[in-house]
Amino acid sequence: MDNTYNTENRKSDHIRINLEENVRSGLTNGFERYFFVHNALPELNLSDIDTKIMFFGKALGLPLLISSMTGGASESETINRNLAIAAQERSIGMGLGSMRVALEDENARKSFKVRQYAPDIALFANLGAVQLNYGYGVDECRKVVEMVEADALILHLNPIQEALQPEGQSNFAGILPKIELACHALTVPVIVKEVGWGISEAAARRLKNAGVAAIDVAGAGGTSWSQVEMFRSRSESEARISSHFVSWGIPTAESIRMVRLAVEGLPIIASGGLTNGIEVAKSIALGASLAGMAGRFLKAAVLSEQAVVDLIDEISRELRVAMFGIGTANIDALKAVPLTREPTLHA
Repeated sequence: MDNTYNTENRKSDHIRINLEENVRSGLTNGFERYFFVHNALPELNLSDIDTKIMFFGKALGLPLLISSMTGGASESETINRNLAIAAQERSIGMGLGSMRVALEDENARKSFKVRQYAPDIALFANLGAVQLNYGYGVDECRKVVEMVEADALILHLNPIQEALQPEGQSNFAGILPKIELACHALTVPVIVKEVGWGISEAAARRLKNAGVAAIDVAGAGGTSWSQVEMFRSRSESEARISSHFVSWGIPTAESIRMVRLAVEGLPIIASGGLTNGIEVAKSIALGASLAGMAGRFLKAAVLSEQAVVDLIDEISRELRVAMFGIGTANIDALKAVPLTREPTLHA
């Protein structure tokens, strides 16, 4: 069985397992511990609330990103098309799934090529950072960016997943200098993200010093990739080992706080178990520039592009009502709102 076959089938496994199995982290995302102080006199007209932002030179209607999910598998083409069409219609960002398979197999590339459906969105290419230790370099990074006409490159960090995967690549030694090289060599920004276990304060400092343009915390509280790999295990022992990592990681809300402390001024993307517009609002108030979601978008995208549009509209309305309830007219004002850990305080 060749490597391309393995990669493509792993992608199909991941889609199926995420749709059919319970793969949630044993931790919450941490947002339930934070509260806005309700403002009974917002002095605003709800219809005047402005949720627009600029991110890497792109105008977004909402501080919302469809987080990286899939590509390469046969079913990915429809999923990514539906996501891209909806992202274009509602002016939000989109991250593509890991594009290693697109470098291995030309036939897999079409599932990633969504620019034709979304000419104006912020679109991010994606490679596993560990691939920089397995033969890939700046040329491959540049190639995936050009392949999809991306506005930025995501390099994802997934050491726990690689360590638990039967076919995992777990040599992460010396990765940081190679990330730094990519940051300086590419003409587009480089974003570094986790995949569901969070970024610590110390890791964030090292990434900033390496020259990354943004950090996606991708904290614990949503999909647990150790659980996904548990369902792919080849033996009871492997399954048991994976299952014991169900509560591993830094909850998303805490990871945002950690990274904000470490890299003041560097854009933060908040992802990892976000499910609604109130959590988007809390992410922004904690210090993020953009909030990402994956799981709910995947479930909508397998239905239709309209289901994705409807989900974006739902999240948008929740965000706007939350901003109305705390008296913030725009995203800059939301960034300045303090959160409390005491739910009984009211204005």
